[in-house]
Amino acid sequence: MTAITIYQSGDGEYRRVTCRGHAGYAAYGKDIVCASVSCLVINTINSLDELVHEKMEIETRDDEGYIDCRFPNTLSREGRLLMDSLILGLGNIRDSYGKRYLELKFKEV
Repeated sequence: MTAITIYQSGDGEYRRVTCRGHAGYAAYGKDIVCASVSCLVINTINSLDELVHEKMEIETRDDEGYIDCRFPNTLSREGRLLMDSLILGLGNIRDSYGKRYLELKFKEV
């Protein structure tokens, strides 16, 4: 299962997103759930960087399917919209394929 945690401050500001594990929907290289989640997460991080120039601290471990993206500053309006879009897409994947393959959690920090 892929577990994604979205960390937000008490006032709803995005502080961090972590992605851990492989979905296990199908064999490696054929897992459309894992590929979809990876695509959404990586594209969002790239968009935050290249399109809206958000400051981020990123750690990855490809062999574990691990991505940790921290936002040391408050995100811009555009950055928040990109994160909202990520959550919308991840929620749609979870709803389509089930919580067995994708867990989406929210934590207040």
